[in-house]
Amino acid sequence: MTLTNKTSEQDVHDLFTRVASKYDVMNNFISLGLQNKWRKNFIQKLNLNPTDKCLDLCCGTGESTIALAKKAKYVIGLDFNQEMMDYAEPKIKKYHLENKMNLVKGDAMNLPFEDSSFDCVTICFGLRNVPDAGKTIAEAYRVLKKNEKFAILEMSQPTNPIVKFGWKIYFKIFPYFAKLTKNKVSDYQYLSKTSKAFLSAKQVKALLEQKGFKKVSVTKLTWGAGAIHICFKE
Repeated sequence: MTLTNKTSEQDVHDLFTRVASKYDVMNNFISLGLQNKWRKNFIQKLNLNPTDKCLDLCCGTGESTIALAKKAKYVIGLDFNQEMMDYAEPKIKKYHLENKMNLVKGDAMNLPFEDSSFDCVTICFGLRNVPDAGKTIAEAYRVLKKNEKFAILEMSQPTNPIVKFGWKIYFKIFPYFAKLTKNKVSDYQYLSKTSKAFLSAKQVKALLEQKGFKKVSVTKLTWGAGAIHICFKE
């Protein structure tokens, strides 16, 4: 195993249990409010068919899973933290998507699904939190049908020097927003660290190709602060 996140799985699990009730707000803080715009762009780029069966990895509180369910035939959201998924349930009911969605507790590095089961696999703001991004990508490849797509939406490394400098400063002060939401500063420090230290868009592309994916496209968001990767299993 080549670790892309060296924080233990149990520590990450416990952190998300603590922040579950405020996770959506925290994601807005981390992305400076850009996550919703990025997610909308991401869903549009998938160009889903109404007959598609999708899998959303590290689904958390269900924001991306719900967006997928509005476009596809059926979506399974998978996460290793039950408390996070519990906050998705009221959203599912709000949009009357109970018959189009199912939430499963599981490990993104060891998926409980048969080979070639899905028309689309996605992961949004979750790849940086798994211990081994390569293993998660390999599992996505395994459960994906031939000629179908895997897509990643994730924080990335800005390439514009001015934006890069501002991003670096922002991530130093960001953890102290924890005091505004009555959370632990150390929890925000973890989220800040994984956001700024994760693989670059170029490195993610190389890892996808290493695991067998083809036709890897990269769309940089907000001068490289985020990135969308879309690729195919041939």
